[in-house]
Amino acid sequence: MKASLFFLGGTLVLQGIPDNFKVPAPFQFVHQRWRCEAYHYPLVLSWLQEEKIRNQVPRWQRLKLSLHNPREPHDYQLAALDAWLAADKRGSVVIPTGAGKTFIALHAIKQVNASTLVLVPTVSLLYQWYVVLTNMFQTEIGVYYHAEKHVLPITVTTYHSAGDMLAEHGNEFRLLICDEVHHLPAKTWGEAALMTPAPYRLGLTATYPEDTEQSGERWRLDDLLGPIVYTKRIDSLLGKQLADYRTQRIRVNLNDKERTEYDATYAIYSSYIREQRLRGRHGPHWLQELFRLSAYDPQARQALLARQRIWEIIEGCQEKLVMLEQLLREYAQERILIFTESNTLAYNLSRKYLIPAITHETGVAERKHILEAFQQGHYRALITAKVLNEGIDVPEAKIAIVLGGSSSKREYIQRLGRILRKQELKQAVLFELLARKTIEESKVQRRHVPKGIVDVNE
Repeated sequence: MKASLFFLGGTLVLQGIPDNFKVPAPFQFVHQRWRCEAYHYPLVLSWLQEEKIRNQVPRWQRLKLSLHNPREPHDYQLAALDAWLAADKRGSVVIPTGAGKTFIALHAIKQVNASTLVLVPTVSLLYQWYVVLTNMFQTEIGVYYHAEKHVLPITVTTYHSAGDMLAEHGNEFRLLICDEVHHLPAKTWGEAALMTPAPYRLGLTATYPEDTEQSGERWRLDDLLGPIVYTKRIDSLLGKQLADYRTQRIRVNLNDKERTEYDATYAIYSSYIREQRLRGRHGPHWLQELFRLSAYDPQARQALLARQRIWEIIEGCQEKLVMLEQLLREYAQERILIFTESNTLAYNLSRKYLIPAITHETGVAERKHILEAFQQGHYRALITAKVLNEGIDVPEAKIAIVLGGSSSKREYIQRLGRILRKQELKQAVLFELLARKTIEESKVQRRHVPKGIVDVNE
């Protein structure tokens, strides 16, 4: 049997190799065969050619795609595409939300002109990409999710569903695109990038993960996709491709009842963290350790519940709700997005103000109806608990109100991005309501954001 390399279940497998043949890394002898993860394919290509080993891996198709969109790319979009091409079509592009990451990816697909797989973190993004790809290329697009498993030369799937699909179809794609790529370092999701031999890879994000988010058991994007090839700062696009904006922090007080409960609950939480020295022992991973301990330690469980209650008190305090009502009246003629941390508060506010809410519990059809009605002006405001942080286009929204300051720098930038898409000449405004003398204040102060902030002491 002539020596050959083939794809099997997300791995590359050598067959017909003589016993005395020297096989290099990254191959390992497992289950009576030499194997390695499929993403090593570009690394072993030259060795295959030198040793005249038959390459049976690629099953991707050449395509003849045309772009059905008259819009010309902006200069920075062309620069990002050129940088990616110069890096052998591998690496990540980091540009602000609303600046056209998807448009860059569409041109990358046209450049490669071969079978492409797009990975996204949510179902909403899956259907959004499906529509964009269908309209741009005027061809049938595959979707692989739950019961819908239709694999075509251009296919969209979620990070969660990718593993099963790639085990069978991983060698059918020459280009892998990972949207919101900051999710990819997660242990289970990153494995999807290991399971395809796709030599060309493009990551897209507005918030590239920090080193601490790519350490320990998490994957490094450099290894999975290649390095950052292009970055564009948000400040350079404001007033041009993105709406100009201002951010305003409004500080409120807890009332006497809220303060009493907050102090008592905070004492339970902080004393456990301090006694166990979680921050000192585990650094940036101290919260994950608290979650782990809570599975079997009653005191850790009590501390975790106390932490959750602290944020409920902060987010739903009376003065924040009064301020929210004032802002809704003040900006009654604008389209408004309201961000909460909890589903419970989102639903409570939805009932009180008759404003539709979108959470992870909202079905696809209902979510589609709400977003379309919002864009058409039938709804003047939306309330959401996290699910609109990423990827959803709502260019009509120009006011954002954040009720919970527990969000990370990434969530903050993503929420800001929801109101930065250019629509007329309107200035976007993000209001962040903060409770004084709580952990919310210190958390927000540590978060670096890309533009000056106005503090209002209400």
